[in-house]
Amino acid sequence: MKKKKAGTMELRFYEVPQNEYVLALLGDSWIRDYGHDETGHHFHNLMEIGYCRSGGGELVLDEKGMPYQPAMVSVIPANYPHVTISNTEEGPSFWEYLFLDPAQIIAEMYPENELYQRELLEKINSKPLFIHEWENRNLALIIRMIMEEMRAKRLHYVDSVKGLLFALITEILRMNEREDIRVEPEGNARKNAGVSQIGAALEYVKAEYMHMIRVEELAKACHMSETHFRRLFEGCMNMSPVDYINLVRIQKACDLMKKTNDSMDIVAQKVGFSTTSTFNRNFKKFLNTSPYQWKINPENYEHKLLNYHISARKGW
Repeated sequence: MKKKKAGTMELRFYEVPQNEYVLALLGDSWIRDYGHDETGHHFHNLMEIGYCRSGGGELVLDEKGMPYQPAMVSVIPANYPHVTISNTEEGPSFWEYLFLDPAQIIAEMYPENELYQRELLEKINSKPLFIHEWENRNLALIIRMIMEEMRAKRLHYVDSVKGLLFALITEILRMNEREDIRVEPEGNARKNAGVSQIGAALEYVKAEYMHMIRVEELAKACHMSETHFRRLFEGCMNMSPVDYINLVRIQKACDLMKKTNDSMDIVAQKVGFSTTSTFNRNFKKFLNTSPYQWKINPENYEHKLLNYHISARKGW
C-alpha cells in the first residue's frame, strides 16, 4: 500500500445544517480511493465520526498508521491531524461520516452546569478512538442509527437524532476513560506535532471568536512566548494568527447570514469584527465577494468557504 509522505496539512471547515445537530456525509459518493489525491494530513473544525462500510487500508493519526477493515469506527476530535488511505489493491473504500459539535450537544445535556460542560468537553476531545464494531457494539449501533435517521429523514428525525447524540456522547465519554482503547502516536509524537502544539490556540479561537482576541492570549494558552508562538503558528498554518481568527469569523458570519435576517452591521459585531468595513474587507479577502452578494445568492459562494483549505506545513 502506498505510504503517505509527510508534507502539507489542510484545515477543512464544515458546518452543521440549520436546525439540525449533525452534518451527515452519506451514500455512494463516498466510495472512493482515499488519500491518494492528497498531499498530506488534514484536520477539521468539527468532530468527525466515521464508519467503514467496505474496503481496507490505513487510518493515519499524526504519523501512526492503523489498518482498517469493514465495520470499523473512528471518532476524531476537532483539530486532530489525520488521513485515510485506502489500499488500492483491494479497490475503493466506502466510509460514511458524521460531523458534529460536541460542545453544542453537551450544553443541551447539562444546560445548568457550565463547569461540568467544560469538564466533559475536555474529556471527549482528549483523544481519538479507532475500534472495530465488536469492541463496542453500542457505540457502532448508535452511529449507524444516526446515519440511517439522517439518510431517511423521516418524520421527527431531528428529535430522534438529538436523543441518539446524547447516547453517543455518553458512550464516547465512557470509552475515553478506558486506558485500553487509548489511541496515541508512539513516543508522545502528538505532543510534539506542529498543529498539536497550537491546538489550545485553535480551541481558544473557536470559543472566543466573537470577542477581541490578542495574539498574546493565544500564546499564553499554548504556554509559549508570543514570538515563538507566532513563528510556530505560521510555520504550521501558512497564515498568521490574525488571519486565522478572521477566517473563523467569516465562517461564522456565513452561518449567521443564512440563519438570520440580521443587518451586516449586526453580523459583523456578533462575529467579533470591530467595524463593518473590516468585516467587508475580510469577507472579500476569503470569498472574493461582498457579504451582500453572498447573502443574495449564498449557494454560489458558500462552497468557497467550506472548501477553503489552509495549506499548512507539518511541524515534524
